[in-house]
Amino acid sequence: MSRGRIKSRVAQPRDLCATRSPVRKVIATGTGLALAAGMSTWLVSGVSNASSHREAPLTAGDPRVDNTDVYVFVSPDKSGTVTLISNWIPFEEPNGGPNFYPFATDAQYNINVDSNGDGKADLVYTWTFTDHYRDDSGQFLYNTGPVKTLDDPNLNFYQTYNLDLTDSAGKISNLVKDAIAAPSNVGAASMPDYGSLRNAAIKATTDGGLTFAGQADDPFFLDLRVFDLLYGANLKEAGHDTLSGYNVNTIALQVPKANLALKGDAVANPVIGVWSTTTRKGASVTSASPGASVVNGFVQVSRLGNPLVNEVVVPLKYKDAFNGLTPDKDHTVQPVVDKVLAPIVPALIQKIYNVPAPVTPRNDLFEIFLTGICKACKAPDGTVAIPIDLNSQMLNRDGLKGADFVPAEEMRLNMSVAPAATPNRLGVLANDTAGFPNGRRLTDDVVDIELQALEGAAQSGKLVDALAAGDGVNTNDVAFGASFPYVALPNTAAVNQAAGSAAPAAAPPTTSAAAPPTTSAAPVTAPPAGAAVVATSSSRTRKPVVKHVVRRTKRSTRIVVRHVTTRQRITK
Repeated sequence: MSRGRIKSRVAQPRDLCATRSPVRKVIATGTGLALAAGMSTWLVSGVSNASSHREAPLTAGDPRVDNTDVYVFVSPDKSGTVTLISNWIPFEEPNGGPNFYPFATDAQYNINVDSNGDGKADLVYTWTFTDHYRDDSGQFLYNTGPVKTLDDPNLNFYQTYNLDLTDSAGKISNLVKDAIAAPSNVGAASMPDYGSLRNAAIKATTDGGLTFAGQADDPFFLDLRVFDLLYGANLKEAGHDTLSGYNVNTIALQVPKANLALKGDAVANPVIGVWSTTTRKGASVTSASPGASVVNGFVQVSRLGNPLVNEVVVPLKYKDAFNGLTPDKDHTVQPVVDKVLAPIVPALIQKIYNVPAPVTPRNDLFEIFLTGICKACKAPDGTVAIPIDLNSQMLNRDGLKGADFVPAEEMRLNMSVAPAATPNRLGVLANDTAGFPNGRRLTDDVVDIELQALEGAAQSGKLVDALAAGDGVNTNDVAFGASFPYVALPNTAAVNQAAGSAAPAAAPPTTSAAAPPTTSAAPVTAPPAGAAVVATSSSRTRKPVVKHVVRRTKRSTRIVVRHVTTRQRITK
């Protein structure tokens, strides 16, 4: 399969460039990212941010290149490493045979890392896939009998992949060659022990890491009826996990911290910025916008950093074009900048729920999403909205500073912050500095976090009680794994029947792959607990109200009686 050299620079789409404003770079970029905060806050990366299930017109019609979510966190069981996860192909119905859900073979799936703060990739990890058929002329089945191993002759169709790393100088190194990807989970009869297939698909990389490519349960949990006038205009529609039962295609990478850090020094330079992209061979592009980046014949057609940015921040007119931008160009998109400084969602919430919108411009969102959080990170008007040091590349000893730093929409992680012993789903807003927006863990409730951030919780230090229940979906419907790649096994039940079950839990990996080093860098003291952005709700709780709720699970539909607390108390 053809693989072109990956570069992080990208040309500006013409229709966006025409709107460029003379506003100085810092203001424009900040706006783009700030808008990504909360629900409208996530617009900055346009078509590229996390949780972007069918977020732009063109990628909605080309699901194999559609990034859905990005997760970046210090590995909880191997604290000397960082785990990066990106998902593609939203809304995979488990029973989607006979072809199921292969990765595209004319595309490059990329995870990008910016370690110095210029908005450009210093490292690009690229996965490229090849199809294989054992019998494509006399057979139509995905598998012809039970599949017990990745190389089982009964697996009629399978994919292999190469993983390459491109550094800032353009040097390409192969990390994995011709690895077999985990297949789509056809069902219990066809794949009676899918967990063993998952484990066998975890491969060691030549630089001391691990990688995985294959199907998984969609880890993003939320109620997407937010788009029905914010949950029915009275929150009556909240509480259903829209993605329950659906699968995605996952690419995961576990890397020693030193491999990601600027100059290989994770102690002096612990902060990185991450986003994923899909680039597709120009001859067969179906979802590229005019003016999108083209490098060696590959067109950037999708991009993802922070969750929900493109869905609720970027105007419809610019969604597809924004997918072609790299983060260093975010500040040139004036329509996006405008929506960051004056987000749409708070105005909607004020109109529908009578919750006053925070005063604009939103300097706090600018810092959270465009520069990262630090005492030297200034908003366009020169103020510091959140005066703590957390996750900006400006904190790196060798990172760019002042006017040289480029505000850009990236998912930033301070690798020196140790994993939380008891993670809080509200992350930094609940004083858990190992959670979103300092990276993103699988358990982080990004919808509720963004909603609160959009309503000013990060700058006020207090959650908005009226919206404390959020979307009513606080956890994933399937438990996550305790070891790499952490995502749950793919579902097998038909979503419209919810009558089956997920695949049996995977046993701990038993592959011969060498585990990555766990002592690649000495830990750096995490920000003091009291220095973090802390938001607390009222200490009072109202008497639970008993409601009859029709709850649909993967296994059945039943009426249950549950206690609904009208006001939540947020604890660590």
